[in-house]
Amino acid sequence: MSGYKAFAYVYDRLTQNVNYKERADYICSLLAGCGIKAGILLDLACGTGSMAELFAARGYDVIGVDISEEMLAQAQQKKYEKGLDILYLRQDMRSLDLFGSIKCAVCSLDSINHLASAKDVGRAFYSVGFFMEKNGILIFDVNTAYKHKNILADNTFIYDMDDVYCVWQNRLDNADGHVDIHLDVFEADGELYARFDEDITEYCYDDETLTALLQQSNFEVLARYGELTTDAPQADEQRVYYVCRKLKDQ
Repeated sequence: MSGYKAFAYVYDRLTQNVNYKERADYICSLLAGCGIKAGILLDLACGTGSMAELFAARGYDVIGVDISEEMLAQAQQKKYEKGLDILYLRQDMRSLDLFGSIKCAVCSLDSINHLASAKDVGRAFYSVGFFMEKNGILIFDVNTAYKHKNILADNTFIYDMDDVYCVWQNRLDNADGHVDIHLDVFEADGELYARFDEDITEYCYDDETLTALLQQSNFEVLARYGELTTDAPQADEQRVYYVCRKLKDQ
Protein backbone atom coordinates (compact mmCIF):
# COMPACT_ATOMS: atom_id res chain seq x y z
CA MET A 1 0.00 0.00 0.00
CA SER A 2 1.39 3.37 -1.02
CA GLY A 3 2.12 5.83 1.76
CA TYR A 4 3.46 9.33 2.17
CA LYS A 5 6.49 10.00 4.36
CA ALA A 6 8.72 13.02 3.76
CA PHE A 7 6.26 14.14 1.06
CA ALA A 8 3.69 14.76 3.83
CA TYR A 9 5.50 17.91 4.91
CA VAL A 10 5.01 19.65 1.55
CA TYR A 11 1.73 17.95 0.57
CA ASP A 12 -0.55 20.89 1.40
CA ARG A 13 1.61 23.32 -0.54
CA LEU A 14 1.67 21.08 -3.61
CA THR A 15 -2.10 20.52 -3.57
CA GLN A 16 -3.19 24.15 -3.34
CA ASN A 17 -4.86 23.69 -6.73
CA VAL A 18 -7.25 21.10 -5.25
CA ASN A 19 -10.61 22.73 -4.48
CA TYR A 20 -11.30 20.89 -1.24
CA LYS A 21 -14.35 23.00 -0.45
CA GLU A 22 -15.98 22.11 -3.76
CA ARG A 23 -15.34 18.42 -3.14
CA ALA A 24 -16.63 18.58 0.43
CA ASP A 25 -19.77 20.40 -0.71
CA TYR A 26 -20.32 17.76 -3.38
CA ILE A 27 -19.85 14.80 -1.03
CA CYS A 28 -22.06 16.38 1.64
CA SER A 29 -24.78 16.90 -0.97
CA LEU A 30 -24.58 13.21 -1.85
CA LEU A 31 -24.81 12.26 1.82
CA ALA A 32 -27.76 14.61 2.32
CA GLY A 33 -29.46 13.03 -0.68
CA CYS A 34 -29.21 9.73 1.20
CA GLY A 35 -30.71 11.29 4.32
CA ILE A 36 -27.45 11.69 6.25
CA LYS A 37 -26.82 15.28 7.33
CA ALA A 38 -25.13 14.57 10.68
CA GLY A 39 -23.62 11.75 12.71
CA ILE A 40 -20.24 10.04 12.86
CA LEU A 41 -18.35 10.31 9.59
CA LEU A 42 -15.23 8.23 8.97
CA ASP A 43 -12.72 9.94 6.68
CA LEU A 44 -10.58 7.12 5.30
CA ALA A 45 -7.04 7.98 4.19
CA CYS A 46 -7.62 11.45 5.60
CA GLY A 47 -4.06 12.61 4.94
CA THR A 48 -3.36 16.06 6.37
CA GLY A 49 -7.01 16.50 7.31
CA SER A 50 -8.09 19.07 4.74
CA MET A 51 -11.34 17.25 3.92
CA ALA A 52 -11.91 16.15 7.53
CA GLU A 53 -11.87 19.79 8.64
CA LEU A 54 -14.53 20.70 6.08
CA PHE A 55 -16.77 17.78 7.08
CA ALA A 56 -16.45 18.84 10.73
CA ALA A 57 -17.39 22.41 9.80
CA ARG A 58 -20.57 21.04 8.20
CA GLY A 59 -21.69 19.40 11.43
CA TYR A 60 -20.39 15.84 11.18
CA ASP A 61 -18.55 14.14 14.04
CA VAL A 62 -15.38 13.23 12.18
CA ILE A 63 -12.95 10.40 12.71
CA GLY A 64 -9.94 10.68 10.41
CA VAL A 65 -7.90 7.55 9.70
CA ASP A 66 -4.61 7.30 7.83
CA ILE A 67 -1.72 4.86 7.73
CA SER A 68 0.91 7.61 7.43
CA GLU A 69 2.25 8.91 10.73
CA GLU A 70 3.73 11.89 8.91
CA MET A 71 0.44 12.89 7.26
CA LEU A 72 -1.40 12.59 10.57
CA ALA A 73 1.22 14.76 12.28
CA GLN A 74 0.31 17.54 9.86
CA ALA A 75 -3.41 16.94 10.45
CA GLN A 76 -2.99 17.07 14.22
CA GLN A 77 -1.00 20.29 14.06
CA LYS A 78 -3.71 21.95 11.93
CA LYS A 79 -6.41 20.64 14.27
CA TYR A 80 -4.77 22.21 17.34
CA GLU A 81 -4.10 25.50 15.58
CA LYS A 82 -7.75 25.77 14.49
CA GLY A 83 -9.29 24.34 17.66
CA LEU A 84 -11.20 21.61 15.80
CA ASP A 85 -12.88 18.60 17.42
CA ILE A 86 -11.66 15.79 15.14
CA LEU A 87 -10.38 12.40 16.26
CA TYR A 88 -7.36 11.25 14.22
CA LEU A 89 -6.26 7.61 14.35
CA ARG A 90 -3.25 5.95 12.76
CA GLN A 91 -4.79 2.84 11.27
CA ASP A 92 -4.76 0.78 8.10
CA MET A 93 -8.10 1.02 6.28
CA ARG A 94 -7.89 -2.72 5.64
CA SER A 95 -8.01 -3.52 9.36
CA LEU A 96 -9.88 -0.79 11.21
CA ASP A 97 -10.39 -0.90 14.98
CA LEU A 98 -12.95 1.75 15.90
CA PHE A 99 -14.63 2.43 19.24
CA GLY A 100 -18.20 2.15 17.99
CA SER A 101 -20.40 2.31 14.92
CA ILE A 102 -20.33 4.94 12.18
CA LYS A 103 -23.11 6.49 10.14
CA CYS A 104 -21.12 7.12 6.98
CA ALA A 105 -17.65 6.87 5.50
CA VAL A 106 -15.80 8.82 2.83
CA CYS A 107 -12.63 7.89 0.96
CA SER A 108 -11.67 10.64 -1.45
CA LEU A 109 -8.96 11.73 -3.87
CA ASP A 110 -8.27 8.26 -5.34
CA SER A 111 -7.04 6.75 -2.07
CA ILE A 112 -8.60 3.40 -3.05
CA ASN A 113 -6.16 3.36 -5.99
CA HIS A 114 -3.29 3.12 -3.50
CA LEU A 115 -4.39 -0.35 -2.40
CA ALA A 116 -2.16 -2.89 -4.12
CA SER A 117 -4.66 -5.66 -4.89
CA ALA A 118 -8.35 -6.40 -5.26
CA LYS A 119 -8.03 -8.47 -2.08
CA ASP A 120 -6.85 -5.37 -0.22
CA VAL A 121 -9.73 -3.31 -1.61
CA GLY A 122 -12.16 -6.00 -0.47
CA ARG A 123 -10.61 -6.02 2.99
CA ALA A 124 -11.04 -2.23 3.20
CA PHE A 125 -14.71 -2.43 2.19
CA TYR A 126 -15.35 -5.24 4.68
CA SER A 127 -13.54 -3.35 7.45
CA VAL A 128 -15.63 -0.22 6.87
CA GLY A 129 -18.83 -2.23 6.67
CA PHE A 130 -18.05 -4.04 9.93
CA PHE A 131 -18.33 -0.75 11.85
CA MET A 132 -21.11 0.83 9.79
CA GLU A 133 -24.74 0.96 10.84
CA LYS A 134 -27.33 -0.69 8.62
CA ASN A 135 -28.33 1.72 5.83
CA GLY A 136 -25.14 3.69 6.40
CA ILE A 137 -23.50 5.29 3.36
CA LEU A 138 -20.02 4.81 1.90
CA ILE A 139 -18.82 7.31 -0.71
CA PHE A 140 -15.49 6.90 -2.45
CA ASP A 141 -13.84 7.87 -5.71
CA VAL A 142 -11.33 6.13 -7.96
CA ASN A 143 -9.10 7.19 -10.79
CA THR A 144 -10.18 5.41 -13.96
CA ALA A 145 -8.30 3.27 -16.44
CA TYR A 146 -8.71 6.13 -18.92
CA LYS A 147 -6.83 8.49 -16.59
CA HIS A 148 -4.07 5.98 -15.95
CA LYS A 149 -3.54 5.28 -19.64
CA ASN A 150 -4.09 8.76 -21.10
CA ILE A 151 -3.40 11.37 -18.41
CA LEU A 152 -0.93 9.88 -15.95
CA ALA A 153 0.59 7.42 -18.46
CA ASP A 154 4.36 7.85 -18.89
CA ASN A 155 4.16 11.59 -18.41
CA THR A 156 6.21 13.95 -16.29
CA PHE A 157 4.70 16.90 -14.40
CA ILE A 158 6.51 19.87 -12.87
CA TYR A 159 5.32 21.83 -9.83
CA ASP A 160 7.29 25.06 -9.47
CA MET A 161 6.38 27.10 -6.39
CA ASP A 162 8.15 29.77 -4.37
CA ASP A 163 9.56 27.38 -1.77
CA VAL A 164 8.99 23.94 -3.30
CA TYR A 165 9.96 22.43 -6.64
CA CYS A 166 8.66 18.97 -7.53
CA VAL A 167 9.32 16.69 -10.50
CA TRP A 168 6.56 14.05 -10.84
CA GLN A 169 7.52 11.15 -13.15
CA ASN A 170 5.13 8.36 -14.09
CA ARG A 171 5.67 4.90 -15.52
CA LEU A 172 2.60 3.07 -16.83
CA ASP A 173 2.35 -0.73 -16.82
CA ASN A 174 0.12 -1.50 -19.78
CA ALA A 175 -0.50 -5.05 -18.57
CA ASP A 176 -2.68 -4.10 -15.62
CA GLY A 177 -2.81 -0.30 -15.81
CA HIS A 178 -0.96 0.49 -12.60
CA VAL A 179 1.23 3.60 -12.54
CA ASP A 180 4.51 3.86 -10.64
CA ILE A 181 5.10 7.44 -9.54
CA HIS A 182 8.48 8.85 -8.58
CA LEU A 183 8.61 12.25 -6.90
CA ASP A 184 11.75 14.37 -6.63
CA VAL A 185 11.08 17.25 -4.26
CA PHE A 186 13.30 20.26 -3.57
CA GLU A 187 12.29 22.39 -0.57
CA ALA A 188 13.80 25.79 0.16
CA ASP A 189 16.04 25.83 3.22
CA GLY A 190 17.44 29.34 3.49
CA GLU A 191 19.52 30.01 0.40
CA LEU A 192 19.80 26.30 -0.38
CA TYR A 193 17.34 23.52 -1.18
CA ALA A 194 16.85 20.25 0.67
CA ARG A 195 16.11 17.31 -1.66
CA PHE A 196 14.13 14.14 -0.98
CA ASP A 197 12.28 11.62 -3.09
CA GLU A 198 9.20 9.43 -2.73
CA ASP A 199 7.83 6.44 -4.64
CA ILE A 200 4.08 5.85 -4.88
CA THR A 201 2.02 3.39 -6.93
CA GLU A 202 -1.58 3.79 -8.08
CA TYR A 203 -3.46 0.64 -9.10
CA CYS A 204 -6.41 0.39 -11.45
CA TYR A 205 -9.75 -1.24 -10.58
CA ASP A 206 -12.66 -1.54 -12.99
CA ASP A 207 -16.33 -1.19 -12.14
CA GLU A 208 -17.03 -4.92 -12.31
CA THR A 209 -14.32 -5.66 -9.75
CA LEU A 210 -15.35 -2.86 -7.38
CA THR A 211 -19.04 -3.77 -7.57
CA ALA A 212 -18.33 -7.43 -6.80
CA LEU A 213 -16.12 -6.52 -3.83
CA LEU A 214 -18.77 -4.16 -2.47
CA GLN A 215 -21.45 -6.81 -2.75
CA GLN A 216 -19.27 -9.30 -0.87
CA SER A 217 -19.13 -6.79 2.00
CA ASN A 218 -22.92 -6.25 2.04
CA PHE A 219 -22.91 -2.93 0.18
CA GLU A 220 -25.16 -2.06 -2.73
CA VAL A 221 -24.14 0.58 -5.25
CA LEU A 222 -26.79 3.29 -5.31
CA ALA A 223 -25.07 5.43 -7.94
CA ARG A 224 -21.93 5.96 -9.98
CA TYR A 225 -21.18 9.53 -10.98
CA GLY A 226 -18.67 11.38 -13.11
CA GLU A 227 -16.39 13.72 -11.22
CA LEU A 228 -18.34 16.29 -9.16
CA THR A 229 -21.54 15.64 -11.13
CA THR A 230 -24.72 13.61 -10.78
CA ASP A 231 -24.35 12.33 -14.34
CA ALA A 232 -23.30 8.84 -15.36
CA PRO A 233 -19.53 8.50 -15.98
CA GLN A 234 -18.41 9.12 -19.55
CA ALA A 235 -15.97 7.01 -21.56
CA ASP A 236 -13.22 9.57 -20.96
CA GLU A 237 -14.03 10.11 -17.28
CA GLN A 238 -10.92 10.59 -15.16
CA ARG A 239 -12.54 10.02 -11.76
CA VAL A 240 -15.69 8.15 -10.76
CA TYR A 241 -17.62 8.55 -7.50
CA TYR A 242 -19.45 5.59 -5.94
CA VAL A 243 -22.36 6.03 -3.55
CA CYS A 244 -23.02 2.79 -1.63
CA ARG A 245 -25.44 1.69 1.08
CA LYS A 246 -24.80 -0.89 3.81
CA LEU A 247 -27.50 -3.53 3.54
CA LYS A 248 -27.20 -5.58 6.73
CA ASP A 249 -25.01 -6.32 9.71
CA GLN A 250 -21.93 -8.46 9.08
